[in-house]
Amino acid sequence: MQTTENTTKLLNFVSTKFQNNELDNNSLLQLLELCGNFLNLQTIPNYAKENNISYNGVKNYRGVVELFNVKFVIDND
Repeated sequence: MQTTENTTKLLNFVSTKFQNNELDNNSLLQLLELCGNFLNLQTIPNYAKENNISYNGVKNYRGVVELFNVKFVIDND
């Protein structure tokens, strides 16, 4: 599948560039921010507040993922 192949290439590229000191921590943070924007990533409390939904209602939302021990909602449809 092309997506998996591209994902592997992207991960290898970022890893190699970081190991070769061609990317720094700030670069990685910018990449995380870009990805978060593409995903419309929000914490459960922020998503609940923005969408006028209860916290418990959001917990059952289809796009809840845990990242860095924090639960986020993905809403990029």
